Amino acid sequence: MRSPLIPGVLIALPLAVAAAAPAAAQQAHNSKAPIDFSADHIELQDKANRAVLSGGVAVKQAEMTLNAARMTVSYTGQVVGGNPQVSRLDAAGGVTVKRPDQTARSQYAIYDLNRRVITMLGAVTLNQGGNTVNGGRLTINLDTGRAVIDGSSIAGSRGAAPADGSVTQRAGRVTGTFSVPDRGN
Repeated sequence: MRSPLIPGVLIALPLAVAAAAPAAAQQAHNSKAPIDFSADHIELQDKANRAVLSGGVAVKQAEMTLNAARMTVSYTGQVVGGNPQVSRLDAAGGVTVKRPDQTARSQYAIYDLNRRVITMLGAVTLNQGGNTVNGGRLTINLDTGRAVIDGSSIAGSRGAAPADGSVTQRAGRVTGTFSVPDRGN
């Protein structure tokens, strides 16, 4: 699923898309918090160090939730306190990431717990307050609160994924709407 990315239009947005966002938006996410999950089905693939969850997958870590149709949970093979150490979550199908002050939606998402970065791909929409930004790819750094959206999009992201399972990138544009505070007359 890795492919070189074609440069597109870049826009860097702090998690506080608008200056009026609450101070809580600037706080780092607790990526060491336990990860709670629920799904209709789970398949453990111990030899591959992963679990595949499907059917209404819901994951919660601290104040962040991630929902998708399907998710692969990869772990390192190390066990600490009887628990495998999760290193990465790969989500597909109507992915939604919610934090207290924002909601992001896409077709695919990768949460790299080691780097504390979420990358969302395919028809991305980021909403915060009255602000909306759309693009092809969103990268959220959970430590710094920096979100970067660019116009690269996945071929086939407006519909089904390509039949051969390949993922290709193409250039696009970032669009959106920023709310304007009432300044009086």
